[in-house]
Order: sequence, then C-alpha cells, then structure tokens
Amino acid sequence: MQLKRFSEAKPYEAPNHRAYSSLRLFGAEAGGTRTLIAGVSHFLPGGGAGPDASPPEKIYFVLEGELTVIVGGKETVLKKYDSCVIGSNEDREIINRGNDVCTIFVAVAPVK
Repeated sequence: MQLKRFSEAKPYEAPNHRAYSSLRLFGAEAGGTRTLIAGVSHFLPGGGAGPDASPPEKIYFVLEGELTVIVGGKETVLKKYDSCVIGSNEDREIINRGNDVCTIFVAVAPVK
C-alpha cells in the first residue's frame, strides 16, 4: 500500500482549465500507479474546463458544490456525491455555475 496524505498532494496545471486549482494524488509525476491518474480539482464560481475532447476516459465525482457537465449539447448538473464518466474522445465542457467552490475527485485512465 502507498499512503498519500492530502497535505502532501502537489498542484499541477491542466490544459484548457480556468479559475481552478488541481492537486495530483496518484499517477503521472505523483507515482504510485501506472494505470490510473487521480486528483482533486477545485473550481471557483465561473471556473471550468473545455470545451474539448481527449483520448483518456475520465470520472468526475463531486465532493462539494455543483458542477454543470455539457456533453453533446446536453447539460447535466452534478451535485454532491454525483458522478459521471466521460468517454474517450467525447467532447465535454464543465462549468461551476454556482456561487460556492466546487470540489471534484478526478480519475483518468492514461492512454497507452
């Protein structure tokens, strides 16, 4: 087992994101796994990512606040403890339209 204390998580920059802060928990430069990248992202009101698409599958799990996810022109609001899967190369945009910070857990399957 490899333990990661939240206080030890390091920030990272994600492309095409705005008004956010992300912390890498495992995978990529954080190590610990080669088959998954895991992190926590905080989106300020008005913050978000996209619209864009990328090869890896993604899971978003809302820990606090609300997140609007737009896929194929359809908007869905994820609330605390809701989650979704974004498929490989699926065009998506995420936006925090609320007045509170939205915090999500993100899991990404790296492309091999």
